[in-house]
Amino acid sequence: MDQKWFEVPEIRRRKLEGAVWVPLRAISQEIEEGRYGHLGYLSEFYGVGTLAVAIEDKAKTEKLGWSDVGIGHDHSGSVEYGKYIPCDVRPSEYNGFPGTYLVLDQHGNREERSEWHLHQDLAITLRLKREGDTWLSIDEGYIEVAKLERSGDGSPRLLSVRASHLKDYLCARGMALYVTSYRQRMDVVADASHITWPANPHEELTPTDRWAGRVWAIHEGGMPYGEKTAVFHSSRTDVDHKEDVPTIGLPDEANVKSTSWTVEDSGRKLFVVEGELWRCEWADPAPSSPIVRRDKTPATVYFITDAAGKQETKDTLQAGGRWLWFRPEVVMALVDRRGGSLGWYTRDTGTVACTPGCGVHFGINALGLVNVYAKDIALLPDWQQKIWAGHNVAPDGGVSDELLASQAEARPARTKAPERFLGEGLALLGQVLQEKVGIAVFRPHSDFPTLLRCAHRFRAMDRASLLSLAKDLARLTADSFDATALQKRVRPPSGERWGSLKSLEKLLATQIGVDQARAAMGPLFGIYELRLADAHLPASELDEALEKVGINQSAPYVVQGYQLLDACVGTLYAIIKVVEDWKEQS
Repeated sequence: MDQKWFEVPEIRRRKLEGAVWVPLRAISQEIEEGRYGHLGYLSEFYGVGTLAVAIEDKAKTEKLGWSDVGIGHDHSGSVEYGKYIPCDVRPSEYNGFPGTYLVLDQHGNREERSEWHLHQDLAITLRLKREGDTWLSIDEGYIEVAKLERSGDGSPRLLSVRASHLKDYLCARGMALYVTSYRQRMDVVADASHITWPANPHEELTPTDRWAGRVWAIHEGGMPYGEKTAVFHSSRTDVDHKEDVPTIGLPDEANVKSTSWTVEDSGRKLFVVEGELWRCEWADPAPSSPIVRRDKTPATVYFITDAAGKQETKDTLQAGGRWLWFRPEVVMALVDRRGGSLGWYTRDTGTVACTPGCGVHFGINALGLVNVYAKDIALLPDWQQKIWAGHNVAPDGGVSDELLASQAEARPARTKAPERFLGEGLALLGQVLQEKVGIAVFRPHSDFPTLLRCAHRFRAMDRASLLSLAKDLARLTADSFDATALQKRVRPPSGERWGSLKSLEKLLATQIGVDQARAAMGPLFGIYELRLADAHLPASELDEALEKVGINQSAPYVVQGYQLLDACVGTLYAIIKVVEDWKEQS
């Protein structure tokens, strides 16, 4: 390796201040190739130890270094000077002040590797959920806040935490984090003439760093070049091997025999080139603590509030009765996040959340835009406001009639959203067909719950996504109906093949006649035909399928999505009504 590699210039340029992730502990063999003492051996080691201390103790702490705060010991409760010391505490008896370890190293044994634990107070206070080797913030859309990386053998090598959350926590506790690190790079070479440091060893110092580079000669195998090794051997002379229970006393000149000799290595001459970097830095607390201490933060998210494009923040939106307008895509942006949810109150109103416990009452206006009461948005956490703001538009089309009726007039609409009844309708259809006709119409379908959860009008943001919604509805209906079970009651004529929808239509025709059965099943046939649009269904046939379902192509796509769902659910309940009135044919 060239000289610069040992001088670690890229590492020395990086500063902890401004880093997105802060290492809390590291024991990492970054590189290890070959065998020490032999030509071609190459290694790099990186270690980090940290200690959280009170702000007033910062000056004292700077007297400590890598050997005091680093990785020299694991963590365990102990009794010192007659006093019990918890495993997370650096007792005040050491250098006169206490500190707290935010990562605890639980020592293993020859069979069990060591394990690292993120300090419980840090994890619980920041409301983090551990999943495997990551800690997620359950109140912030499950973003990753801390992460543990492991070596190839599974042992922990690096545990780091997101700087924004760490500094918020430190601010609330009135603490700062002292970070000490050590990096070593080493190479065994036959010729070290490419190393031109002015001294050996050579050192460079800064307020935070101490770097040292040196070269020394070895014999192949690792022993210092030209040096001899003294070997001493001592043994007892008073052991009687014939005794059944032999014993020996304290050693003295009479019962101890000693010999010594020297060993001189003769392997070829090689050179070890080494660069080492010791660093001590601070991760200082943030100026405020909005997460832990709930400090108020300045407003940074703006929303359009009138047709002229005026923009306001949460500071003014919390006062007065106003509404905001958003593109319908905002719902998918919220629901698609982990913990997101969508529920319905009436045909055009419901609740949407991107994390549990943060639902917002919304309405849909005639243009397909989403309306929300401005104060409801202003009370959301800033990170959620940013999601909403990305879809904010100027007022257009008025406020949703049903949302106004509910929020301004205390007169909720009596309409119903088809999304609420799709799952219920499918379940009820299966139940009545089993009870009245003896047919188990649905085949087991592992994707059923996922398809139901995704079956809502906000999937339809353009023609392609409308057809994708139709495809999922077809999977819930035509693809899930068991044609074989249906044909046990209505058999196709010889030479004809019926699919599941045609079989269900024929079954209904035995009760209400061919024409009414065809009309009742029309929307489901239309939905099934729409799924074929992915295979380039001709435009005329696509228009015919849309018309069969009852979709107005001039309406906003989110409204077309509603019409698609309404046709599907309406058809299911029409079929249920026929089956509930079932009369066996004589």
